[in-house]
Amino acid sequence: MSTKTDLLIEIGTEELPPKVLKGLRDAFAEAVAAGLAEAGIGAEKLQAFAAPRRLALLCRGVPGRQADQALERRGPALAAAFDDDGNPTRAALGFAGSCGVAVEDLQRLETDKGAWLVHRHVEPGKDAAALIPAVVDAALAALPIPKRMRWGASDAEFVRPVHWVVLLLGDAVVEADLMGVRAGRETRGHRFHHPGSLYLAEPAAYAPLLETEGRVMPDFEARREAILGQVEEAAIRLGGRALIEPDLLDEVTALVEWPCAIAGHFETRFLDVPQEALISTMQDNQKYFPVVDGAGRLMPHFITVSNIESREPDRVREGNERVIRPRFADAEFFWNQDRRQPLESHLDALRHVVFQRRLGSLHDKTERVARLATRLADLLGVDHGEAARAAMLSKCDLQTQMVFEFTELQGTMGRYYAQHGGEPEQVARALEEQYWPRHAGDALPETGVGQVLALADRLDTLVGIFAIGEKPTGAKDPYGLRRAALGVLRILVERSLDLDLGGLIEAATDGYGEVDVDASGAAEPVFDYMMERLRAYYADRGIGGDVFEAVLACRPTRPLDFDRRVRGVEHFRSLPEAESLAAAHKRIHNILRKVEGALPERIDATRFSEDAERAVYERLEDLRATALPLFGEGRYTEGLAALAALRDPVDHFFDTVMVMADDAAVRDNRLALLNSLSGLFLEVADMSKLQSGGEG
Repeated sequence: MSTKTDLLIEIGTEELPPKVLKGLRDAFAEAVAAGLAEAGIGAEKLQAFAAPRRLALLCRGVPGRQADQALERRGPALAAAFDDDGNPTRAALGFAGSCGVAVEDLQRLETDKGAWLVHRHVEPGKDAAALIPAVVDAALAALPIPKRMRWGASDAEFVRPVHWVVLLLGDAVVEADLMGVRAGRETRGHRFHHPGSLYLAEPAAYAPLLETEGRVMPDFEARREAILGQVEEAAIRLGGRALIEPDLLDEVTALVEWPCAIAGHFETRFLDVPQEALISTMQDNQKYFPVVDGAGRLMPHFITVSNIESREPDRVREGNERVIRPRFADAEFFWNQDRRQPLESHLDALRHVVFQRRLGSLHDKTERVARLATRLADLLGVDHGEAARAAMLSKCDLQTQMVFEFTELQGTMGRYYAQHGGEPEQVARALEEQYWPRHAGDALPETGVGQVLALADRLDTLVGIFAIGEKPTGAKDPYGLRRAALGVLRILVERSLDLDLGGLIEAATDGYGEVDVDASGAAEPVFDYMMERLRAYYADRGIGGDVFEAVLACRPTRPLDFDRRVRGVEHFRSLPEAESLAAAHKRIHNILRKVEGALPERIDATRFSEDAERAVYERLEDLRATALPLFGEGRYTEGLAALAALRDPVDHFFDTVMVMADDAAVRDNRLALLNSLSGLFLEVADMSKLQSGGEG
């Protein structure tokens, strides 16, 4: 058995793109692990490293060579291998020659189906050192890099120029040329703290050597935790709390090898500017962590993470303060300038901003959304005037200087400018809430006007884009329709708005009478598209596809009602009676499907000849009185739980009763009974679609 040892792979590069560093690390680790396993030298454990200038893998327990492989190759049948005198035929000689042996060295294989010549031999395993270069090369080639680059005179292509490669198996260097670089055993430390090479005696020394001598923390997660701790500690010293967005923390982690948090400060006058603008420029432009007080108000401080432990940290701090000052001054100027005119003054300018070439301007969209918002306000008991006013102002902030410079502040600045202009608070808040949720898991609109505006805006976009035949295809979704559809569904379900989605979509199609677009045919495809998004919504929450299909079969058009049914079916399937009843419903479904013509509906209790028939009928009548009122109130969980009492009588029915009796009247009566039973379940969902064993 081959001795196992450790393998170290490191690819040293120019600074890698920070937003894809984690993805590159994970893809590299996965590809190498798969390649080693396929080559028969799979590692027992693998640790991946990623820093701005390196991707590395420490593979523990890699066999020194492949296992020997016993091979068997079947040749011609014995009857064709030898003539009547026992001499080998051309077939036998040819087979032996192809195997590199004499005929007499071949063996015989006898089975129930006959006998054949076979050649058996052992293929010696190859040394791991001979296999590893190809595994690493293939893994590098397979990395998800949209655009590769070349450097120098080399033909090698990678996301960034490669400067060194470490390939160490045990204490020996694996001979290889990767990315135009000869593999060795020397890594490099921090670009400034330790720019020279570091000698690696063995793979296990990699991380400790880099940290103690090279001033590099190669482990991404450890570096992230160090940054998080330093930033939080610095904020506490300032008397506040750092705002730490996970994506920003990951990006900063990918930008530094040796993190050193430094607190900076800015003039308190800038705090008169909406804090969202200041926070946005700190996070998005400068990669700083803002600091807030206990009430969440921005403090005149920030924390930056330097990639160097400077002997003069004050100079680093002052440099960052100089950089942030003009950005804040710009935001201050935009804030003061924009407030000189009311938000409504920008409305007319929207006539010159194209929403979509065939769907008109943003002004056209605003008017459509206002009409739709008024109809939605009726349904939700929201003030008509406020809904219409919010809709008309909804896109005005796009014409302000602040939003032109900081596009991510659309809606937020609308709220500020509306408040400054004396608009009702519900209107002002709706201008921001119209964009909620901005992404998966984001907050939903809280105000009634905000919910109305968020729904109207998204529905108008969905219907319009579908009407002109631009629905999403594959991964392409230039108008963000997936996000829009999911936003509508989340608002309706999670804000408990019991509205008919089909009716909402139809109302949105009416708005396109003002432009030269026929949206009448868009309603059904938009509804179907949104149902598919609803499927994804439940899949993300771990609800099986069969549960969704069971409810969808009944075609409920109110998402809140759909959700209640899903919750009811999900609970029902957890009951011990569920599997038997689902199987029975499937059996009933198959029986009824084969009936020609209209299904019998009238049940004549006097025609029952079997006790099992009467038992099902009596239990069915009792449960109809109990469950139907519950279903009518949307209490599907309780109603379906009550139907669990049908299991025993239904099981007994199928054990003892022949449904398709010769007597037509008896047969029709039994079919009517099953049809009634099926119909009771179909008040909620088609239980025949549930998979056994809880599989989705």
